Amino acid sequence: MSSLPYKQAAGLQQNSLHPHSMPVDPSSGSEISTANVITFMYQSPWRRSKTVDLRNSSTVTEFILVGFEQSSSSTRALLFALFLALYSLAMAMNGLIIFITWTDPRLNSPMYFFLGHLSFLDVCFITTTIPQMLIHLVVKNHIVSFVSCSTQMYLVFCAGVAECILLAFMAYDRYVAICHPLSYAQIMSRQVCVKLVSTAWFFGLINGIFLEYLSFRNPFCRDNHIENFFCEAPIVIALSCGDLQFSLKMIFADAIVVLLSPMVLIVISYARILASILGRASSSGRGKTFSTCASHLTVVILLYTSAMFSYMNPRSTHGPDKDKPFSLLYTIITPMCNPIIYSFRNKEMKGAMMRALRRTSLA
Repeated sequence: MSSLPYKQAAGLQQNSLHPHSMPVDPSSGSEISTANVITFMYQSPWRRSKTVDLRNSSTVTEFILVGFEQSSSSTRALLFALFLALYSLAMAMNGLIIFITWTDPRLNSPMYFFLGHLSFLDVCFITTTIPQMLIHLVVKNHIVSFVSCSTQMYLVFCAGVAECILLAFMAYDRYVAICHPLSYAQIMSRQVCVKLVSTAWFFGLINGIFLEYLSFRNPFCRDNHIENFFCEAPIVIALSCGDLQFSLKMIFADAIVVLLSPMVLIVISYARILASILGRASSSGRGKTFSTCASHLTVVILLYTSAMFSYMNPRSTHGPDKDKPFSLLYTIITPMCNPIIYSFRNKEMKGAMMRALRRTSLA
């Protein structure tokens, strides 16, 4: 027992006398490779201590969101100003739509009922990710706790899945309004609209629990650096130990249900709308319908394709430079574009805004 430290010291001294021999880890007896030695020597002390802690511990209790920390200070300042402006604009526009659709009695049609809930989902979605990113662009501490990461991921799942399903219901609403105008009030009654919105929220809540389980079913004993500005499920799963393929395959199958299926329904709805308009509308009416459908489909394609890239592509095709732009598309660009595309181009919505401004000025 007492001779063990002397043997370890002798082993280390013997290795130091032979410059061509590699040092030996006394606890395991295995040689440490040159690449590991060089990597460890040139790591920053903060990251080196994290590496040592991860080797000595069995589980990970916190994550580090890498985000844009490798960018220069001037680039981070520019990104902070840009994202703050986009976030403020998206919050103001969506908040205005929520206020108008829920207070103006003239906007009582199903379309505006859906628009109010879509704006509320957009507010929840961007508030879950963007404020944290703005803070991390200013401060150097990018550590998030295990609970914070799992909570953020669940809220992203819940709002994102609910929005994908709600967009499909909104496309169906437009199809019924244009292709079956005489039966529109009967088909899209108030009770039906409430059930459709409740279905979207229910799927979001339940699907969030399912995806949360898949993301955190395995222990985390690897590197705790998340190469993104928020806790995204495929990246977090790649840091866990155990059977990763099962979780990734289940997320792929889930994405087919909540992403691909609603997108197919949206495309079919707008295709039937265009076919119906082409057969009976004038040239001016066709141009207006084409413009409206094209703008709606543009937002849908941005949201669904960016989400599909993140959750349906093999992890071998991913990387920090590819993940961040697609994540930005569906976390901030789409919530900002939705009010412009779906509402501010509408004459009734513009009239409601003018009435709201007049009421505010009189008050």
